[in-house]
Amino acid sequence: MSARTYEVRTYGCQMNVHDSERLSGLLEGAGYVRAPAGSDGADVVVFNTCAVRENADNRLYGNLGQLVPKKAARPGMQIAVGGCLAQKDRDTIVKRAPWVDVVFGTHNIGQLPVLLERARIAEEAQVEIVESLETFPSTLPSRRESAYAAWVAISVGCNNTCTFCIVPALRGKEKDRRPGDVLAEVEALVAEGVIEVTLLGQNVNAYGSDIGDREAFGKLLRATGAVEGLERIRFTSPHPRDFTDDVIAAMAETPTVMHQLHMPLQSGSDRVLKAMRRSYRQDRYLGIIEKVRAAMPDAAITTDIIVGFPGETEEDFAQTLHVVREARFAQAFTFQYSKRPGTPAADMDGQIPKAVVQERYERLVALQEEISWEQNKTQVGRTLEVLVAEGEGRKDDATRRLSGRAPDNRLVHFERPEGGQARPGDMVTVEITYAAPHHLLAERPALSVRRTRAGDAWERRTAAPAPQPVGVMLGLPTIGAPAAGTAGPVAATGGCAAG
Repeated sequence: MSARTYEVRTYGCQMNVHDSERLSGLLEGAGYVRAPAGSDGADVVVFNTCAVRENADNRLYGNLGQLVPKKAARPGMQIAVGGCLAQKDRDTIVKRAPWVDVVFGTHNIGQLPVLLERARIAEEAQVEIVESLETFPSTLPSRRESAYAAWVAISVGCNNTCTFCIVPALRGKEKDRRPGDVLAEVEALVAEGVIEVTLLGQNVNAYGSDIGDREAFGKLLRATGAVEGLERIRFTSPHPRDFTDDVIAAMAETPTVMHQLHMPLQSGSDRVLKAMRRSYRQDRYLGIIEKVRAAMPDAAITTDIIVGFPGETEEDFAQTLHVVREARFAQAFTFQYSKRPGTPAADMDGQIPKAVVQERYERLVALQEEISWEQNKTQVGRTLEVLVAEGEGRKDDATRRLSGRAPDNRLVHFERPEGGQARPGDMVTVEITYAAPHHLLAERPALSVRRTRAGDAWERRTAAPAPQPVGVMLGLPTIGAPAAGTAGPVAATGGCAAG
């Protein structure tokens, strides 16, 4: 009998992408195999949901409804719903979509294979939501998206109370991993061929709050930078309130920490920031930008901005435009405010009409596009070492180009090297000849190719035969350590402006 297939559909932030890699690893450890791309469907479809958008539930139920005829035509097919929306809605999901087999929350993703098996045997839905974290996600097996780059969660949850954000209610209070556990995971990843890691947390630079050490995150950056074989370190997303000078020093003084910073602004208006319960003001934010640029003049800084928060006036919005002009962001992820059910902002007076929000949003995007283009033009003529990526350039096949990321995380499209193969995970040196608002272009052949352990890992992964399935048990522990995860893509859509 052939192994049952699975598909994971991911919505929302990087933490959900990280969780989905763990869900995939758990399913493969339980004997499932990933459904081939373009196949007619999977035996198990898992939705890893996001709850930060006003219409997130409508989107979920619409997608679930599309699976009804497929489930009717495919005996034994199962549907599971997890993530933030599942944590929030709980029993509502099986009431509105009784064909769902499993509902699980953000704190017990490790139970998915067991819940699927229980649902199959009992022939009824299994709903299991717990209120606190059972197992830190990074201790679970993983099927990573990439052979050369990896997420490493250093904390989960958030202690902030931003009025537009429901994440703390669904992810819980911040819980930090021990530094030794983080470094052990990084070392294990490097041993597998990974050369780039991104340290991940809902509020990554609040790391150390459990032990009262405000400099713990800077120390962790330096310690991670000492891991032999690791070439690039990034982190996301920091909070301006917790951004300390020792972190800037660690970034500037640790060669493998990239000069790239994503720091959410949300609004440039002090009055709106106060209403958002963002515990910093415009001067504090711009002061951090000034210090980062003084220490690292080449730093690329990106941000998140919300337009149309309740009560936002034209003067408030003008302050946001002022910060955008002053900060000169390389990119900005811009969002039109939408009600998050269960957040204080959803019930605030002064909800802004859609037409007003749209007009402000378009002005902001136009300004940021102009600045992004100007910032990218400064890269023309520079020689950059680019980490070759897989799936970054949607037009690569048509243009015969490759794509990858510069040290500051800018997207670079480049001509294929003459007489040499550049694999995902390899490093390619290119000269930038053209800049667009959202990417750079090297129109001449690459100057050199540096083959890496990461490229070797990608080659092994793509050549490796499919793993043999193992048995599925009803929650009994296995003997020994879980097998190391392999890589495989999990698509993420949407975004979380909660940082």
